[in-house]
Parts: sequence; C-alpha cells; structure tokens
Amino acid sequence: MRDFFKMNMMRIALVQSRILWEDRAGNLEHYGLLLRQISGQADIAVLPETFSTGFSMNTAALADVPDGETVAAVKDWAAKYQFAIAGSFIAKENGQYFNRAFLVTPEGEEHYYDKRHLFRMGGEDRHFSAGSRQTIVPYRGWNVCLQVCYDLRFPVWSRNTDNAYDLLIYIANWPAAREWAWRVLLPARAMENMAFVCGVNRIGTDGNGVPYNGGSLLFDPKGTALADLSSAEDIVVCTIEKDGLDSFRTKFPAWKDADNFIIHP
Repeated sequence: MRDFFKMNMMRIALVQSRILWEDRAGNLEHYGLLLRQISGQADIAVLPETFSTGFSMNTAALADVPDGETVAAVKDWAAKYQFAIAGSFIAKENGQYFNRAFLVTPEGEEHYYDKRHLFRMGGEDRHFSAGSRQTIVPYRGWNVCLQVCYDLRFPVWSRNTDNAYDLLIYIANWPAAREWAWRVLLPARAMENMAFVCGVNRIGTDGNGVPYNGGSLLFDPKGTALADLSSAEDIVVCTIEKDGLDSFRTKFPAWKDADNFIIHP
C-alpha cells in the first residue's frame, strides 16, 4: 500500500532562494542548509538554475566537472534527506561548457539534460554549448522532463508526444523585467502538454545588477496554480496526484489529435 501511494502521489518542494555570485562553496553551504529543513518531507526538491554560481558567463573559472564537488554535494543531500534533487550547474566536459540540468535520486542515480536554448541576449550562446536531446526521467512511477529557463519560450521543444512525461520542470534564473512572460508561459505549457508544470526561480540581484523576484510556480494540467511563491526566500512543498492526471487525459484525450513531427536539433 505504501509503494502504491508513493507511485500515485508526488511531493514537490519548490526551493526559492538567492544565489551568491560566483561563490560555489557559499552556495553549496547555503542550499545544503535549506534542504535540511525539509528532510524526508518531499519526493523531489527543485533548485534554481546555476544554483551553485549564479548565471555567470565566467565559464572557465566556474565550471565543475561531472564528478566534481557540485554533483558530489547533490548526491550527498539526496541520500541524506531522502528525496531527489533537480537544478542546474555550469559543467565542463570534453573541452565544452554546458548549462547542465540534473535530477539525482536518493539511490544515487544521476540524470542530466544540457540546456538547448541558450539566452543570446545575455551572451550565453557565446560561452556555452547547446544540448541536443530531451531528457525524461522515470522516478517513482512518474516520468519527469527537465528543461532550463529560456527553453520555456520554445513550445516545440517541450512537446509531450503520447504523454511521454507527467511532470515538466523548468529550472530558472528568470529576470523580474520579464515576469509576465514567466507567468503566462508556464500555465500554457501545462495546458498544451496535459502535464503538471513546475517552474523554480531565484530571488535577489546577480553580479551583473539583474534583479530577480522569484515567483516560483506549480500548475496542474488544466493551468490551475497549485503553488505561487512571492519574492521572498521560501520553500513550499505541494503534493500532486497521478490518478487525477490519468483520469483527465482519458476523459479529455486532446493529446491523441496532436500533430506528428520530428525535431532536428
């Protein structure tokens, strides 16, 4: 009965906080303390984009290798606090830099997604390499799709073909100046893909003087907000139900009429 409950319910922790600019050690300490507060209370904890450094283009100095201290810390937290953790960090691999999203489980399984759409207005395309594939992670009876910030503006990339995923997560550093787009596009992705959508953003001002006001959100497949954080540092845990999602997809099977196409990255 306990395993059945876990497979049909998912507790999502939206972890909204500041990010210390280009300070990996300080951020790992800070987020470790935040996650400790919800030990055992969630199934997935979602952190902001580039949580360990901030959205910096100083890739050569800040990048971490796949088996470096960032991933080691995340694996330790996931095992210690008994929930999966999603976020992103600046990764270096084979001489290239990636804005790499991750989902690490309490059992130590590692899943990665490299941000596809690089934010050219911030110079990200000049400092990072783009990813070329979607990542959908099976976890406790759910299929979870990882995407990062600017990906939100490109609905083709998030297309949920034949209900391949149940939960779509956007890990973000989304500036306050474009808050309205964030609030409009997240529920749009939920409704068009008939899936739960979670977007976690940071707060504070980064080293380039760009302000962020949080507004992390969780939507159900009908576009109803289940969580809506303010601009303060906060952690909110919400429970979503798979049975309700499956029932909605059965009663309103719009996904069966979706257009067929192939993405060529």
